Amino acid sequence: MNHYIDTFPGRKITIDGVSHLYFGGTSYLGLQTDADFQKLFIKNIKKYGTNYGASRKSNIRLSVFDKAEAYLADLVGSEACISLSSGYLAGQFLAQALNTKAHQFFYAPNTHSALYQEKIKPYTTFAALNIAVREHLSSSKTTPVVFLDGIDFSGCNYPHFEALQVLPLDKILLVVDDSHGLGIVGKNGGGVYSILAKLNIKELIVCGSLGKGFGIQAGAIFGTKARLAALADTSFFGGASPATPAAMATLLEADGLYGLKRNRLQRNIAYFLDHLKKRKQFHFMQDHPAFTFSNVQLTEYLAAHKIIVTCFPYPDKNAQLMSRIVLSAAHKKKDIKHLLECVNILP
Repeated sequence: MNHYIDTFPGRKITIDGVSHLYFGGTSYLGLQTDADFQKLFIKNIKKYGTNYGASRKSNIRLSVFDKAEAYLADLVGSEACISLSSGYLAGQFLAQALNTKAHQFFYAPNTHSALYQEKIKPYTTFAALNIAVREHLSSSKTTPVVFLDGIDFSGCNYPHFEALQVLPLDKILLVVDDSHGLGIVGKNGGGVYSILAKLNIKELIVCGSLGKGFGIQAGAIFGTKARLAALADTSFFGGASPATPAAMATLLEADGLYGLKRNRLQRNIAYFLDHLKKRKQFHFMQDHPAFTFSNVQLTEYLAAHKIIVTCFPYPDKNAQLMSRIVLSAAHKKKDIKHLLECVNILP
């Protein structure tokens, strides 16, 4: 059932005049409604304005973008970074830029729609993907470009990427969407880049949203200096409006707050897991706050006890129903305790 609300869905939402606990969405650190984070953002809006529609190639340039991109590259562990107005745009940008005669596209299971430029079906298993990539390499000189989600909620990729390692990575350009990892997993919220960089990959490019983990409307791409310089030199990058400078300035100034919220989120995850009796009902990943399940009755039971979780066909109406409990740093211990009482009682 769809519910329409009039305020941001934080730890609580009101539906038909009745207050419910909310364990859904992607506000993992609960920053969007955090008073300290909002104070920083409002201060920066007063300095930089509500929007900045000029090209990054304009003769007048704001230094905050370069500073924020250097900060992000250092955090993630890449040589360089460029930012855009959204994670979806970052994915589409890469798919378009790499769609040349020199490349052949391959999509891993559960790859997000942000990375699709053409109607190419993803492989249902990594074994099938491995066979296809190796067959291509044996008959063509074009470079395979493999797209995948770092965190795909099946637990197949992050944190060990075991299935990925069956591929001939030393001959592959790997493009990874890390929207659900950036700001949340990895050292200081650096995401999956540093994990993947240890593998013998021909070239690694990571992209993703900064909205889920960092609480700002922006996207980013991480990779080598040469690759990102070439991307920044395109009309796509020059013609698109950038992320709002107020958001990028807030990213730079909220570093301490991000760390505080990540610690709080990890405490909430640990408490939930320590008291969860039926772990096998859920797909979940190390240090990540999303718990995916397929039991429709559980969603209905939780709703009857004034708990709303993520539950809708994604990414379109023909897709499989996605049901997910999502913890956040904004949740209190009593919220999670009530959730556990409802989850643990089901057979």
